[in-house]
Amino acid sequence: MLKKTLAALALGTALLSAGQAMAADYTIDKEGQHAFINFKISHLGYSFIYGTFKDWTGTFSFDAAKPEDSKINIDVKTASVFTNHAERDKHISSKDFLDVATYPDAKFVSTKITNVGKNADGKTTADVIGDLTLHGVTKPVTVKTTFLGEGKDPWGGYRAGFEGTTSIKRSDFGKMMDLGPQSDTMDLDIVFEGVKAK
Repeated sequence: MLKKTLAALALGTALLSAGQAMAADYTIDKEGQHAFINFKISHLGYSFIYGTFKDWTGTFSFDAAKPEDSKINIDVKTASVFTNHAERDKHISSKDFLDVATYPDAKFVSTKITNVGKNADGKTTADVIGDLTLHGVTKPVTVKTTFLGEGKDPWGGYRAGFEGTTSIKRSDFGKMMDLGPQSDTMDLDIVFEGVKAK
């Protein structure tokens, strides 16, 4: 009787474990330059400035069978801002804007995954909701995300890739130089591959 009870418990535990999604851990491949955080912002309503952050790292956990259980953490070095103009980059890094000496990091930590679905190409989409800390202020943001695919790479690793978009208002993240309402919104495009932990 005891053996049957133990066997039943063991079987139940095995079935329960088999039914649970096993999310894998990934490191974003910044070293191989397969990761980009690009931004676009209006310049006085007359044109647009495009830029990127050249130094950032991140990790995420993901299982395609249960994308709603995914998690992501990103850390951006604000001094790595690059707009292809040295004087402008210096100004953006100053106290007028990012104040990188005081706030050297911007961070995003996911808190919830919602609205999981499929786009016209059959790719999984979702809203990644998380806390963005920028310029000493933390606010919730929603990133519209698409799962681009996963599989083995030529170097013996396993990768998963995503792209996402969001918009933030500079005025939500502390006092920065006011360039008018047309220059308040910043659009962000994020694309990255993650390498699965071995």
